[in-house]
Amino acid sequence: MEKLKNRVERLSFIFSWVRLFYPKAKGIPLLFILYLFVPQKIFRFNGSVPWPVHFTSRILFHKNIKVGNNSAPGMTANGYVQARNGIQIGSNLRMGPGVGLISANHKEDDYDIHLKAPPIIIGDNVWIGMNSVVLSGVTIGSNVVIGANSLVTKNIPSNVVAVGNPCRVIREKKCYKGIDYTRL
Repeated sequence: MEKLKNRVERLSFIFSWVRLFYPKAKGIPLLFILYLFVPQKIFRFNGSVPWPVHFTSRILFHKNIKVGNNSAPGMTANGYVQARNGIQIGSNLRMGPGVGLISANHKEDDYDIHLKAPPIIIGDNVWIGMNSVVLSGVTIGSNVVIGANSLVTKNIPSNVVAVGNPCRVIREKKCYKGIDYTRL
């Protein structure tokens, strides 16, 4: 994998045109973009979404989603992102496979009607573990890790690790020391 990555980086000037198809993919490595380009932009799986999306993921109401740098909801396999009420995502969001972001729920007595709710808001440097679900109106602070298989029904403060069903804070987290993608 490392050899392929190095080879693509050396030849990146040949493939730089592909970034024109992804205006919201600032900070995402070219290798990921190339991997997802054919299914998304040629075969049109989530073809109108302006960031890379895996062909097994589903993005609904993408125009209601605001994404920061190095954030691409749905880039991993089997993701489900429904943004009927809106989703705001900061820079450097990492989502494991099977993650769901669901911004609108159905009315209990009429499943064809969606309830109004505040948007989902996710801060900078957030990692949401595999098969987790974030429900409508939830705010997740910056520098947060959500453990695998968690169900996030209430707000999560910044600088914590939270897990479970329902998701609860289990401990504080040290500051993020990786690249500051908000400055790209």
